[in-house]
Amino acid sequence: MTTPLKDDETAWPSSNPEARPQIVDGAPPAVGASPIRLLFVDDDSDYREAVGAELSDHGFTVASFADGPAMMESIQAGADADVILLDWSLPTTLGIDLLPQLRRRGVELPVVFLTGRASPSHENLAFDRGALDFVDKARGVDILVKRLRVIVESSKRPPVLESELVVQCGRLVLKPRTGRAYWNEADLDLTLTEFNIVRLLASKVGSYVTYREIYDRMHHVGFIAGSGENGYRTNVRSSIKRIRNKFRERDPDFAEIDNYPSFGYRWGRSESSPGQA
Repeated sequence: MTTPLKDDETAWPSSNPEARPQIVDGAPPAVGASPIRLLFVDDDSDYREAVGAELSDHGFTVASFADGPAMMESIQAGADADVILLDWSLPTTLGIDLLPQLRRRGVELPVVFLTGRASPSHENLAFDRGALDFVDKARGVDILVKRLRVIVESSKRPPVLESELVVQCGRLVLKPRTGRAYWNEADLDLTLTEFNIVRLLASKVGSYVTYREIYDRMHHVGFIAGSGENGYRTNVRSSIKRIRNKFRERDPDFAEIDNYPSFGYRWGRSESSPGQA
């Protein structure tokens, strides 16, 4: 995607252009104390420079890359960050295909898509693959900054206590530190979002959890997506369906996730349970 620019203006004008530090592809500039460290991948050099500079004005440390392999190489060389910002239409490897590659290599940083492909199908696929947010480029840098800060702050957790290393609920075993879930000792291969949903349900055995609460756990509190006032329920149902299918691949008789229509889901069935949806 190419962003048209007039000769005398930038795509994302800064409120203080003279104070803007230089952004060098692949190398974050020196900034003040405790900035949010961000890896930004976009193949449009003009857009990448403009957005990177504006984010730097907001206190981020930005390392920018033209494609996925360049970012991967930087990570393998020891680059550290708090969040990854990906464009969808990248050369060599699409951003949506780059995300599972990151996970397979053990990179568990939060991933946010910043893209002009704002259709519901692209948004749903991004969340299905484990992205934590999906921001339309047209929303502007102020919205992007707020969402990035919420995600980074929510990802900060106190040190894991020894007792929190393994959570067991019947035949379900959860390992929060690595984000892995096991059923009958078999790895379920859940995405991070799916793991968070299962962990939420298993933490409230026998009690129904609302669609809204599950959706907040999938993204962050107050996140809005989907069509209509209650459009987020469709996303929750799709996620629950994928989770059930992964359990049933390991155990065809799996029936622990119970649905209460128009309200939510719970872990643990009973003889009087209303059914599944």
